[in-house]
Amino acid sequence: MKRIHLFEFEDLEWFPGFLRNYMTDFLQFLSNKTKMYKPAIPVLHKVIEKSNTRQIVDLASGGGGGLLWLNGELKKEYPDLKILLTDYFPNISAFEYTKSQADNFSYSEESIDARTVPENLKGLRTQFLSLHHFKPEDAQKILQNAVDSEAPIAVFEAQERSFPSVLAMLFSPLTVLLTTPFIRPFKAGRILFTYLIPIVPLAVLWDGVVSSFRTYSVKEMDGLIDKLEYKDHFEWETGRIKSGPGVILYLFGTPK
Repeated sequence: MKRIHLFEFEDLEWFPGFLRNYMTDFLQFLSNKTKMYKPAIPVLHKVIEKSNTRQIVDLASGGGGGLLWLNGELKKEYPDLKILLTDYFPNISAFEYTKSQADNFSYSEESIDARTVPENLKGLRTQFLSLHHFKPEDAQKILQNAVDSEAPIAVFEAQERSFPSVLAMLFSPLTVLLTTPFIRPFKAGRILFTYLIPIVPLAVLWDGVVSSFRTYSVKEMDGLIDKLEYKDHFEWETGRIKSGPGVILYLFGTPK
């Protein structure tokens, strides 16, 4: 299946911020409750050890993804772990909620572009379910910026470009309807725009299907790495891991 870079509502400048936040809140809730990234823990252990850092700078965080649950697991091995949440469209209420649940989280209120990360943000750069938002030239800029900054980077995608993945996304509106009452922090607007004016479930459906079409394969991630300048200054690894009925695709690079 050929990669198609259609638009996602979450990426649009004009899309109302509060609706974007409702969508990323849903993704955070689902990721944490389903322990979506559990199979990626061995990969995270490996990259943290290779990076020799206990600071994670999460890029394109959305609502925080599955980091809240992952954090609890990682802290068993790394009790001094710190995680900074950042995004081009920061979901401050979600960041504040995450921080209230675990005191090793912090966040940036400023807009942070994953393609040009400020030099003062030091640590292991991570991306969860977000690389597909970027066109190939921009995805390459993200990796090149990490190489130029000598910053380790790890990228994880919780879907792939396949018919089963697309079919799974067709059930996302039902999942939104079933989980919305349990998402925190509670917001009356979330109820309104989920049940009475169902913009959120329909937008999640569109973005979910499009996400599958936009996801880079392992071979394509290898191709992005091959085009980097000074790529040999890093050690790279890409792969595919089973996660229940789905998969996790990953890429990581650490300075030699």
